[in-house]
Amino acid sequence: MTAPSTVTVRFAPSPTGRLHVGNARAALFNWLYAKKSGGKFMLRMDDTDDERSTAEFAAGIEADMAWLGLSHDIFARQSERLATYEAAAAKLKAEGRLYPAYESAMELDRKRKRQMARGLPPVYDRAALNLTPEDRARLEDEGRKPHWRFKLEQVHTAFDDLIQGHVEVDGASLSDPVLIREDGRFLYTLPSVVDDIDFAITHVIRGSDHITNTGVQIQLIRALGAEPPAYAHYSLLNGPEGKPLSKREDAARFSLAALREAGIEPMALNSLLARLGTPDPVEACLSLATLAETFDIARLGRADIRFDPADLARVNAAILHLMPYTDAKPRLAALGCDLGPDFWNAVRPNLALFAEAADWARIVEGPLAPVIEDADFAAAAAAALPPEPWDEATWALWTDAVKATTGAKGKALFMPLRLALTGRPHGPELKNLLPLIGRKRADARLRGLTD
Repeated sequence: MTAPSTVTVRFAPSPTGRLHVGNARAALFNWLYAKKSGGKFMLRMDDTDDERSTAEFAAGIEADMAWLGLSHDIFARQSERLATYEAAAAKLKAEGRLYPAYESAMELDRKRKRQMARGLPPVYDRAALNLTPEDRARLEDEGRKPHWRFKLEQVHTAFDDLIQGHVEVDGASLSDPVLIREDGRFLYTLPSVVDDIDFAITHVIRGSDHITNTGVQIQLIRALGAEPPAYAHYSLLNGPEGKPLSKREDAARFSLAALREAGIEPMALNSLLARLGTPDPVEACLSLATLAETFDIARLGRADIRFDPADLARVNAAILHLMPYTDAKPRLAALGCDLGPDFWNAVRPNLALFAEAADWARIVEGPLAPVIEDADFAAAAAAALPPEPWDEATWALWTDAVKATTGAKGKALFMPLRLALTGRPHGPELKNLLPLIGRKRADARLRGLTD
């Protein structure tokens, strides 16, 4: 089989919950690899588990991907391709690679416990291969329905991983995997392999917890008459406590929906995830195209890493500090606080979340209850206000005049003015805010009036 010339990768979530930051990392790595290579990115819904998969979760995944900016070139739902998987299963059955087994879950558990008690690995003993046609007929007459196992070749399956290097998986140390349940539903492995073949996936980029699965899947791909793609297994992303992230348990904290609701910028998350686990510093990046240009899968390390919300908060603020007014303008308008480029350039260095811009717009325009610590000082400062028009130089001219009049300097000069003008002890540089506040409002606030 000739390898396709176009790089094609896939992100294949199961719509059984909302995406979390670990899932986003998988999607991002695949998307960046495809775009840097001039290839294609596939979004595939692995929704064969019809007990847990829902249309609501599928729609949520698509919304999360759109929020991240990870558009797809190919889309598929496994639930719409069941006939294709049935055909692949029939081929494997005909060739003796897929065989029926009748043990119940309780019986399998007892076998595993006996093996472990004897110091043996809990590997399936292939007892089902010894059943005669009469044995199978008797079991089915008893009401048993078979699950179907893939007969592994008990050899070492080797592949050269783009991150992990040379890897070998010993088939003799593994149980023959169940591909079809007793109720006829497909488990993950067969549909995934069939889709990778049919959609000409050239690179499978996923977490290191799938390395053993890869050995199984390579055997399955070859049993279906195809050649395996290239593989890259990156390190796992753990939560702040060092435990693996869970789609269900960590949804409240680290789902993309929760981060979006909290006001996190999508490019902040993309910027952080693209560099975590590499020797490169994490820097705020405003575009996915720029991230793709510098993405190098070989720089991803092998050691598991932690996701720290404090790092995300830092990068989120840095994204806002870099954001040009042209990008901010429609969002400011949606918040009802578009006071122009001078306002945005004044407040963005102090923003941790975009929505905070609305707070500063209210501080600029009022109404505001000023904080007056010394009425005589504030009255002297009001009397020293220069005539308009004002610009960035006005603050220095005014404070020099107030200093000369009152003798105040340093914090004793600047803090009372900031509290009177903004009601806050910290914030954007007043040389930038003062012209936006204007002389009329500044005078009223210094005199203790709510403007």
